[in-house]
Amino acid sequence: MEITVVVLVVLLGLAVVAFWYSFRWGRMRRQGGVSVALRWDPDNARAGWHLGLGRYEGEVFAWYRVWSLRTGPDRVFERETLMIADRRDPVGTEAYAVPSDATVLRCESALQEPIEIAMGPDALTGFLSWLESAPPGRQVPRAS
Repeated sequence: MEITVVVLVVLLGLAVVAFWYSFRWGRMRRQGGVSVALRWDPDNARAGWHLGLGRYEGEVFAWYRVWSLRTGPDRVFERETLMIADRRDPVGTEAYAVPSDATVLRCESALQEPIEIAMGPDALTGFLSWLESAPPGRQVPRAS
């Protein structure tokens, strides 16, 4: 009888976590989130891709990890300091870890370590438009 109670509690806990993930994911998608894979420390050959949703929140691009219980963003990138250093297609097994038809952007920032962002064509168009649109009187940083 005690084992049955433990199993039921574990199953209930798993159901609550699954509901939380699906609710969170659906809510963020409805609020304008785009599917984005992110890889920090891209110079490390063993660094892996992390799936998530990106959202434009004014002057920042907020990234929410899919498998996270956090309510806030896991990473935040400021438009003012973010610049694209390189663009490439996924290579090897990366194609299985990133959104379909993705382009990989290597981004650098004065405030954070370099990262790679992988996103599909529609999300890429939106990201580039957001990054290049600057309020009057401010210039967008460009890679040399």
